[in-house]
Amino acid sequence: MDLGRFAEPALLILISLADGPKHGYAIMEDAREVANQKIGPGTLYAALARLEQRGLIEPVPSEDRRQPYRLTPSGAAALHDHLSTMRSLVTTGLDRLGAQ
Repeated sequence: MDLGRFAEPALLILISLADGPKHGYAIMEDAREVANQKIGPGTLYAALARLEQRGLIEPVPSEDRRQPYRLTPSGAAALHDHLSTMRSLVTTGLDRLGAQ
């Protein structure tokens, strides 16, 4: 999965959207709460644009000025594949450290 130049913000966005649509501020708050990572507005909206361009997320209709996004089916599949690879990498690393 090609998440683009800033892979970590893109990954945090996809994880945030995995439990349902969110607008930008809610995504930033979720990333802060779940991963203790701050995503600034410039980084967030640039990553959202790249993810949308790649077909991994899409905007959903909004009744106010905030634009929510959701994962597409291909975005969910790509996130699953990426997280599975990460789980394997983490398991191998912990095994090698003898820390599992």
